[in-house]
Amino acid sequence: MPRARHTTQDRIAQPALRLYCTSTTRLSPHDASVLLNCLGGRYDPATVTSLMNRRAFVTGLGAVLAAPLAAEAQQAGKVWRIGYLTPARAVLRSTLDAALRERGYLQGKTITIELRGADNDLDRLPLLAADLVRSRVDIIVAVSLSAILAARNATPTIPIVMAFGGAGAVEAGIVQSVASPGGNITGVYLAAAELDGKRLELLLQAVPHARTVGVLYPQKGWIYPAVRQVAQANGVHLHVTDVPGPGGYEHVFDTMVKAHVDAVLVPSSPRFSRERRAIIDAAAKRRIPAAYEWGEMARAGGLMAYGPMFTELDRQVATYIDKILKGAKPADLPVEQPTKFELVINMKTAKVLGLTIPPSLLLRADQVIE
Repeated sequence: MPRARHTTQDRIAQPALRLYCTSTTRLSPHDASVLLNCLGGRYDPATVTSLMNRRAFVTGLGAVLAAPLAAEAQQAGKVWRIGYLTPARAVLRSTLDAALRERGYLQGKTITIELRGADNDLDRLPLLAADLVRSRVDIIVAVSLSAILAARNATPTIPIVMAFGGAGAVEAGIVQSVASPGGNITGVYLAAAELDGKRLELLLQAVPHARTVGVLYPQKGWIYPAVRQVAQANGVHLHVTDVPGPGGYEHVFDTMVKAHVDAVLVPSSPRFSRERRAIIDAAAKRRIPAAYEWGEMARAGGLMAYGPMFTELDRQVATYIDKILKGAKPADLPVEQPTKFELVINMKTAKVLGLTIPPSLLLRADQVIE
């Protein structure tokens, strides 16, 4: 005989009935036995001998079943409050908004987004994180390592989703391990230092004559061992330059021209992603080839870009949000790294710069913009 399919009410009713039948309710031993057997339980004469009052059972059973069903209905109608903490401008990425929509989370209907952005002033992040905690958000999405650390210091209880850190989550002390994060933090992290090194390798293949490479300094505390290692292996001098503000790129690239910089590496940073237009324009004006983090930056006119695909990253982030809002604990959700990367080369920009991109590099590209 085929096994009966269990409905949502069955899943709620079975444990509720078991609990009720073994509590203070009174009904006959025979009735208790029948009910428990129907529910997959075992008849224990010592437990059910004193159960006598059927009317109390039926009345109480209605209350027991109604409570979880009402709670489920209330949970289904809840409008979740999602905090979004970024060191850049307080704007939700369109790719994350789309990924949440794919999972049924609509702004103004099933979720509200509490945006907090530091406008590149990292000292503001702790205050912004504390403000999200006071706002009683249900979950915090933290972009970049600095935002993740600020959120972690602000709350040990509210779930935090990394979206995405720029350093090893374990090495930075954010989680206990990748497989079992522990605590209230999980999500997606980037091996940013390694990606910056890989990006420099690709840039040197595109510009093999480069002997001095400019590097934009993203934020205080940034270290770049992989970049230094690649530079030393290729006999390249690094000209690292701080950028004082969004309007400082013209001056920075002028100093690079004076330093005879042959190419520029733009490291992983939310700031550089947001200010990409100013960087691309400054590099183009001085005819300096540059490598960027996101494919969108090459599509916007940069020479080349190598890094994770934004769309796929935000789908991973949205999956974490969905699981946690449905009851999963961050401590039980393994930390992930990006799963899809892309190399984008803009041949229009290469022609303007007078560069001949090696065919071997073009064959590796996921997209070549003609």
